[in-house]
Amino acid sequence: MPGYTTRQQSVRLGGYDYRIRSLSDIQQFADPDHLAQRVGISSAQWSLFGQVWPSGRLLAETMSGHDVAGKRILELGCGLGLASLVLQRRGADVVASDHHPLAGPFLAYNSALNGLPAVVYRELRWDVPHDTLGRFDLIIGSDVLYERGHADLLAALLVRHTHAQSEVLITDPGRGNSAPFTRALAALGYDVVEQRGRMNEADLPPFRGRLLSYRRSASGLAVTSTLQ
Repeated sequence: MPGYTTRQQSVRLGGYDYRIRSLSDIQQFADPDHLAQRVGISSAQWSLFGQVWPSGRLLAETMSGHDVAGKRILELGCGLGLASLVLQRRGADVVASDHHPLAGPFLAYNSALNGLPAVVYRELRWDVPHDTLGRFDLIIGSDVLYERGHADLLAALLVRHTHAQSEVLITDPGRGNSAPFTRALAALGYDVVEQRGRMNEADLPPFRGRLLSYRRSASGLAVTSTLQ
């Protein structure tokens, strides 16, 4: 026994049913070799990577129809990697990343579970430069702004791994930390377009979910558009 329990569930994304192995619940915890502790993951946070969260589903659903042709794509904080699995099915050039010690094994298992080639995975701490990762045309993430300090960490990471034409796309459940991130990216020349998205079947307009798309433009002026 690995010290934690799992379950399989079916998640419908972009018209396909995906079989996903996840942790049984958020009470699961097993870190016998202190691998998670060494990278700053507490026992309270340990199980979060292994859940199917609404913002992750929103990002994956968005990726099912997003323009990805010819783009090199990086998913940040991938967790179970729903969006990366969708992109892999579409034949996209995607790299999934996380720093949880079990994110890579769970992603590999779920790729095989759905008959997909293994998604390229890289361990990536946001506070430690990754010199060989390179630059991407599209960087995506779901609920990666759950702590206020993440805004500056992510902004610095984007400087290292984007180019002038890159797009950054983040799904956020409305925790209130997206404003500092938007300000940090505005200082780097990014404009933002915000769309509202349904977080679950019970969610009613105006939806709680936010799909934040950042691009650099000549004007440098932030533009916000809300769709319901």
